[in-house]
Amino acid sequence: MSSEQIPGQDGTGADTGAGTGTQAAAAAEEPSVLTDATGMRAMAHPVRMALLELFGFRETLTATQASEALGESPANCAFHLRTLAKYGFIKEAGGGRGRERPWMLASRHVRITTELPDPQAALAAGALGRLMFERWVERARREQGADRTLPGWEHATGWTRTHVFLTASETEELMDNMRLLLDKYEDRLADPARRPEGARPVEWALFATPVADWDGKDAAQ
Repeated sequence: MSSEQIPGQDGTGADTGAGTGTQAAAAAEEPSVLTDATGMRAMAHPVRMALLELFGFRETLTATQASEALGESPANCAFHLRTLAKYGFIKEAGGGRGRERPWMLASRHVRITTELPDPQAALAAGALGRLMFERWVERARREQGADRTLPGWEHATGWTRTHVFLTASETEELMDNMRLLLDKYEDRLADPARRPEGARPVEWALFATPVADWDGKDAAQ
């Protein structure tokens, strides 16, 4: 599940890019903007967050598969999957019964924005965005701080940070272009035959933050 948080802008927050199964269909899909405070609070449960993260590299998921991945009981996973379905985050994929019933995301592109007319929904969106960010940071801290990496991935695992001078519109354009670079690999989710040998899920996180306390003294006069 891919996600983004850009507080204070329309239709931003979490872009849960998990979706349609083909690159063309994903590109054509309009992002679904969350506006229901109750649904956002339901999504914020740690098990449900973990389930949605699993959909980032699984086209479908059953309660049994979720149980094996998360270490939760199948019954508990089934309950949380049904709760996610209740609030429209996932839907039945067809086939199977009971805990072997497969589920899929209702939309691979869901955005959360704090610009909502309902103050409670805006608060819920802000809280959900912070929770998602904290989960990413904790996961990055754990993985990047590990003593060992996967064999063969020593030079492919890492992070980078830099500063560049950009306008707000240039920053939005650059972020969009970076997402497009990743989008071209999205069809590998639904079609394992398109994955080259050795391919495995790789989590990417893009952060862009203006330096708020820059005084601009070195700016051209």
